[in-house]
Amino acid sequence: MTERINLQDYEEAAREVLPGMVYDYYAGGAGDEISVRDNVAAWGRVRLRPRVLVDVSRCDLATSVLGVRVEMPVLTAPCAMNGLAHPDGELAVARAASGAGIIQVVSTLSSYSLEEVDAAAPGPRWFQLYAYRDWGLTRELVERAAAAGYGALCMTVDGSIPGVRERDARNRFRVPPDLRVGNFAHHLPDAADGSALLKYVADQFDPGLTWESVDRLRALSNLPLVLKGVLTAEDARLAVEHGAAGIVVSNHGGRQLDTAIATCDALSEVVEAAGEAEIFVDGGIRRGTDVLKALALGARAVLIGRPYLWALAVEGEAGVRRVLDLLREELRLAMALSGCPSVAEIVPERVLR
Repeated sequence: MTERINLQDYEEAAREVLPGMVYDYYAGGAGDEISVRDNVAAWGRVRLRPRVLVDVSRCDLATSVLGVRVEMPVLTAPCAMNGLAHPDGELAVARAASGAGIIQVVSTLSSYSLEEVDAAAPGPRWFQLYAYRDWGLTRELVERAAAAGYGALCMTVDGSIPGVRERDARNRFRVPPDLRVGNFAHHLPDAADGSALLKYVADQFDPGLTWESVDRLRALSNLPLVLKGVLTAEDARLAVEHGAAGIVVSNHGGRQLDTAIATCDALSEVVEAAGEAEIFVDGGIRRGTDVLKALALGARAVLIGRPYLWALAVEGEAGVRRVLDLLREELRLAMALSGCPSVAEIVPERVLR
């Protein structure tokens, strides 16, 4: 077996082991998938300005996220149905994230219930949440997340209407009958298959969400609220006004609105508008240099999604841990070569836009 030495190697390997329909579900985006490609390309357009003759004999990657110490500025993004990639799904990701000392953000549409994921490994995690037509369902999920010890709610604000994903349409994508959507299994009969569960959840998405919905969600819990899916300064300011402790600059991996601005290109204006709120970014992070650039542009940390799914498909928990280790080592090396012995020293002057 050829040794896999970077994150791209895992995608190529996953393409070989996953059913084509599943690979396309994870890899695909909306429309012509311009935003999917541009998310990756945008980080490559940013250039580094390294400093020399700095003591980098030891580089400290640790930082804090919403007051919680993490061993590097990387989180695992909330991706639906990890069980499509590997039977252990989110449980394997939980163990790998715990071992790496980082935060796992668990999707509402996880293959395992939020309680099962929490029990799989110690460590901090957030719960990703959609707000539903049935507010009782939203309240139930918030209360369960709080009871299970999740450290924050991560509300996705760009997904109430699904984007048009042509790969899935061509493949007539269906969830395998034996795949669970763990947080909702008790809402339908045991005979319901995975696609029925997913349809139930999709029918609950509320296209009428407003900023008042954010206020309503905040009233349900004292957990910090992070809004995921913000791309503009205007919305960043509103997020802060409505009590968001954090913002994830995200275009949903290019899966919602094709030709939406790349997250790298949106990051600076959101950071400038958001004041004291912590800013995170996802979309197209594939190298340690990408992480360094994101931090120099003002992000507190980054989220990765597809890379850990590819690794999960290929090698299960060990693959996810390997991808996190590769990214950690690439970031350490990028920091050393840029003259940044700590995360705090990754400042805006380290990049050229």
